Amino acid sequence: MMKKIYIAAILAFLVTNSFAQVKTTINKSAITFKIKNMGINCTGVFNGLQADVQFKPADLASSSIIASVETATINTDNEMRDNHLKSADYFDITTYPKITLKSVSFKHKGGDNYTGSFNVTIKDKTKLIEIPFTYTETGITAVFSGSFKINRRDFGLGGNSMVLADEATVTVNTEISK
Repeated sequence: MMKKIYIAAILAFLVTNSFAQVKTTINKSAITFKIKNMGINCTGVFNGLQADVQFKPADLASSSIIASVETATINTDNEMRDNHLKSADYFDITTYPKITLKSVSFKHKGGDNYTGSFNVTIKDKTKLIEIPFTYTETGITAVFSGSFKINRRDFGLGGNSMVLADEATVTVNTEISK
């Protein structure tokens, strides 16, 4: 009987730990975006990236990236615009406090170049987006750098607009400890 309890305890420990969220140590990160407003580039940042990165260039099939950023951290250096972006018209930070990104698959494109298929969730909308990125390792650190475009209206960010472009460019540069 004790042997069965011991085995059950070990199995419970293994199952619980295999699904535990592991936070990756992020040394530096920059999440920036650019969108045209009245024909002029408007830029901003999100801060506070959190991630679980299990990226293995030699084993892409078992690699994964799960990341999130708090919508309340949006900053365009214009308080009035930031408050509008935080409202229900755009990010609705009270109802949807996080933007999430979850990898589906990866492809090696040669050298340090990769493409990842990611489910990106903003508000209550999830879209599969292909994100090209570079991955470099130096000692105990690794750097991910990538840029991709999203259509803000696909995620319910603002409505029809004659002055605000639909397409935004998002750039992510992140250094992690391996």
